[in-house]
Amino acid sequence: MSTSSFRKTASRKRRILAAGATAASALLLLTGCLSNTPPAAEGEAPAGGNATASDNDAAGEPLVIGFSAPAADHGWMGAITSAAEAEAAKYEDVELRVAEGTNDVNLQISQIEGFINDGVDAIVLLPFDGAALTEVATKAMEAGIPVINVDREFTSPFAARTTVLGDNYGMGVSAGTYMCEELADKPDAVVAEIAGIDSLPLTQERSQGFADALGDCGLEVSNRVAADFTVQGGEQAATNLLQAAPKIDAMWNHDDDQGVGVLSAIENANRDEFFLVGGAGSANVMREIQEGDSVVQATVIYPSTQAADGIKLARLIAHDRSLGDLTSQSVPRLVQLYAPVVTSENVDEYIDAAFES
Repeated sequence: MSTSSFRKTASRKRRILAAGATAASALLLLTGCLSNTPPAAEGEAPAGGNATASDNDAAGEPLVIGFSAPAADHGWMGAITSAAEAEAAKYEDVELRVAEGTNDVNLQISQIEGFINDGVDAIVLLPFDGAALTEVATKAMEAGIPVINVDREFTSPFAARTTVLGDNYGMGVSAGTYMCEELADKPDAVVAEIAGIDSLPLTQERSQGFADALGDCGLEVSNRVAADFTVQGGEQAATNLLQAAPKIDAMWNHDDDQGVGVLSAIENANRDEFFLVGGAGSANVMREIQEGDSVVQATVIYPSTQAADGIKLARLIAHDRSLGDLTSQSVPRLVQLYAPVVTSENVDEYIDAAFES
């Protein structure tokens, strides 16, 4: 390693670990990287402790960002990678190296090791298994390479400089709150739930948020089944639930990809006495909402832009810049995205950015 490369790596390592090991986590909606603060008038000092009027999209030194995610075996995951690539293409100073999507933990570990050996400037990583990728992510951080963890958390705070998350608990709260409002005149309403993979923390968090929100208005889940985020799994789970529940007032399906199968099962059973709330926010479910001729009444967004936000943050961190909308001088350690409910009233605001199941 040359002397200049060594100094660059050592300096970068000190900056990452100093910012990442001791800072408190911050929860915020990522709204953009350009300042909304108007320039100070002549003779006036800028508002706040730091000048935030810098143009973060201005090109800097060339950067190489490595990106790895699971296989695009369903619509949401495919959209994750596509959005990341599109975001990187906006910046003339970014070269994005995309590893082949894989659900093989050992292969994904080797991909990250390859990025480390190549000396990339940052890594954006959506791990197939957060716990299994923690060690190699920590290795990257120790090598002075900032890691931006997306969607599935590592088990150590030292494995990532910044983490970008959807809000799984918030998804459940949003779905449950919406149902409480819609079922306000039905205190004995029968509520059904079709979850994803029950062993995953994200599924458990979604179900907990849903139960908590329903409990706040005196409702509870009467019938619950779990699927596996696939069309086939969704259809089988929904078929079983519909057979077990002769009457339903409302149903929440955690995932719009598996929702394709759920809707097929509902159609085959000739059931339409209830309304359905989806999860994740696919374009096909939003079209159902627009058309208004199916049981689908709403869906809860789980952003497929998380990795794109990761690319933007990786670039800022590698350039030692901050979010322009913040007074703080560095990028936060944790960014958690909101889970809004999409209905017929606001679907036009969301459908153009939605993914296809």
